[in-house]
Amino acid sequence: MGIALVTPFLEDGSVDFAALEKLVEYQIAEGADFLCVLGTTAETPCLAPDEQQAIISTVRRVNAGRVPLLLGAGGNCTRHVVEGLQRLDVTGLSGVLIVCPYYNKPTQEGLYQHFAAVAEASPLPVVLYNVPGRTGVNLEAETTLRIARDYANVVAIKEASGKLDQIAHILQHAPEGFDVLSGDDALTYDMIGMGAKGVISVIGNAYPALFTQMVHDARDGRQAEALATHQRLTDMYELMTRDGNPAGVKDLLATYGRIYNVLRLPLVPVTDQTGCEIAAALAAIEGL
Repeated sequence: MGIALVTPFLEDGSVDFAALEKLVEYQIAEGADFLCVLGTTAETPCLAPDEQQAIISTVRRVNAGRVPLLLGAGGNCTRHVVEGLQRLDVTGLSGVLIVCPYYNKPTQEGLYQHFAAVAEASPLPVVLYNVPGRTGVNLEAETTLRIARDYANVVAIKEASGKLDQIAHILQHAPEGFDVLSGDDALTYDMIGMGAKGVISVIGNAYPALFTQMVHDARDGRQAEALATHQRLTDMYELMTRDGNPAGVKDLLATYGRIYNVLRLPLVPVTDQTGCEIAAALAAIEGL
C-alpha cells in the first residue's frame, strides 16, 4: 500500500518541513509499503520548483532507503516532462508517476506518443496515472495495454477512472510484470478482488496501518477481515473527497494534530458541515 503524501503547511502558508519529517516517519513506522512524493495530494501545482526540490530532499533523507519512493513527475508538455526526467537525480528513488497530460486533451494516439517519449527518456520505472476527472481525458484500456506491451519499463498504472469495466479489461490482458494500482480508496477493496496489486492512497495519510492491513488482507485472501476494514472506513472515503482532495484528509490529519489545516489557493479547507461529519466518522472509526 502506497501513500500519496500531503504537503504540510505552516499557518503562514510556507512548507512545514518538521511536520513533513514526522509524517514520513509515521507512515514508515505504521507499515506503509511505499511513499508517493509530489502527487496530486501534495498540491504539487501550487509548489514552487525550489519547494518541490526541498520536499524531495527531505523525504529522501528521512526515508533513508527504508521504503521505495515514487516521484510524481508528470506534466502537460511532453518536452518539459522528458527534459525533467533527463535532469532527475534518481538517488533514493524507485520510480516515477506520470499523469496523463491535462487541459490540452490529447487523443489516444497523442497519449501513446507522450508516454512513449517518457518511457524512452526515463531513468527509472514508469507508473502511468489515469485520472480523467482531473485531466479531462481518459487513458483507454487499449492505449494502456499498447504502452505496457511496447515499453517494458512501464511497469504499472494508477487507475483512478472509476471505470471498473475498463480496469477489468486491463487486468485481463496486461502483459506479465505490468500491475494495476487503485487510485481511489473507496474502490480499492473491489479492485484487489479483481486482481489489482494495491493502491496509492489518500486516506492512508491518516490511517497507514489500518489501510495497509486492509490491502494485505485482501491480497492474501483474508476477505472477511479486509471487508470489515473497508466497511469501517466507508463513510470516511466519501468525506475525503466531498470538498476536494486533499482538503478532507488535511482536516482529518489536523484533527489528529499531525499538521495544520492549511491549503494553498485555489484550494480551501472543508466546510464546517463536512468538518463536523469527518469528526463524527472519526469517532465511529475509533469506537468512541
